[in-house]
Amino acid sequence: MHIVTTHKNTDFDALASVIAGTLFYPGAVGVIPSSVNRNVDQFLSTHKSAFNLIGPEDVDFEAINRLTVVDTNHWYRLDRMEKLRGRDGLHIDLWDHHMTTRGDISGDLEYREQIGATISLFMREMPQEHLRNLSPLESTVFLIGLYEDTGHLTFPTTTPDDARAAALLLEHGADLNVARFFLNPPYEKGQKDAFFKMMQATRRITIHGHSVGFHRISMRSKVPELAEVVSLCRQVMGVEAIFGIYDLGNYHTIIGRSTVEAIDIGKILGELGGGGHPGAGSASVKNESTTPKESEKNIESLLLHNTASQITIASIMSSPVISVPPDTTMEKVKRIMDKQGVRGLPVMEGKRICGIIVLSDLKRVKKTKQWQAPVKAFMTRDITTTTPDASPMQVARIIIDREIGYLPVIEKGEVLGIVSRTDLLGWFYHMQPESLATELKKNAVPSLT
Repeated sequence: MHIVTTHKNTDFDALASVIAGTLFYPGAVGVIPSSVNRNVDQFLSTHKSAFNLIGPEDVDFEAINRLTVVDTNHWYRLDRMEKLRGRDGLHIDLWDHHMTTRGDISGDLEYREQIGATISLFMREMPQEHLRNLSPLESTVFLIGLYEDTGHLTFPTTTPDDARAAALLLEHGADLNVARFFLNPPYEKGQKDAFFKMMQATRRITIHGHSVGFHRISMRSKVPELAEVVSLCRQVMGVEAIFGIYDLGNYHTIIGRSTVEAIDIGKILGELGGGGHPGAGSASVKNESTTPKESEKNIESLLLHNTASQITIASIMSSPVISVPPDTTMEKVKRIMDKQGVRGLPVMEGKRICGIIVLSDLKRVKKTKQWQAPVKAFMTRDITTTTPDASPMQVARIIIDREIGYLPVIEKGEVLGIVSRTDLLGWFYHMQPESLATELKKNAVPSLT
């Protein structure tokens, strides 16, 4: 007997992947844990009979000779599957997109890579004859799982394969009205109460140019779909990442969400015994070993260390710097700009920067004789600079706030390089498109150009 199963507190990506597994492996039976997310429970209450699914209590473990695990790589996250662990002759297939944590399940065959959703892996690897026969219901479940784990294809972990999978599912009749209902279920009183507590308790800090929210809340009981409430809190608070710590007496649960690659939730919470992927993750910590306040301090320390190791402006700036001395004529400055293809030049006296001249300054040359005037007569003397260890986000804020196009990078009085709007645009659009959109929205400007 071949079964396909997934983690407890099953979300839609996990459910979709189990169902996809029963299609990928003809004859396999899907096993859904007894604890599932609220929106998954609502869906299964009316749709379970449409799929080849059973509960763990219905499994004949003696008959199992093949196991496929999806959307997790930890034994402890499976429901009542420990008796299969270490069984001789058991063939295990593993499908997972959580690459920041390596669990204790090793597969004879593994499909593991950094991708937005596990269901996207199945869609890419599914035989064509199975894809051609996808029903609108199957396509809808798969699309819900894909959208849930990729934030409707907006999370930084989203890949072209996720987008291709979404397009294919829509072609096969995925119903967006049904998807919208299960992706945005109405909030219950307990969730609303938790949300307002989060809003009141959240403190905002900036770590290496990124806005991060933290809150610690004591709870008498678990709140269903708490992770969704945390995501809503992050959106309303307008932070790029958030960490919620929920004290339940003997232990506390930590839930993290992030929209920027520089803050990898799975990596951070993996250090605390939990896991996840770059955009989302969780951890459970016993209070007797670490208090909620200590966990908060640990996360902040990890963020300072891990985010600091991310890319800095030194790796984006243009270097070596093309510069001119103060007595250079404006005519020569124009020739240098045209020949080098640059729109700005630092004006240097030896190693000291004394001004900057940009392409728009050339428009101030109205008379022919002014082209023979020295650049020091036209340069900007009030110079804004940055340091090589600044983050791209910090530099973007300076450029946006001060409406400048060029920023010299200086360390100990020496000009190491220069960064332009063009440099930043190239990096943001190729590396962090969501960060750029967030930043522009916060600063209420249409673009960097």
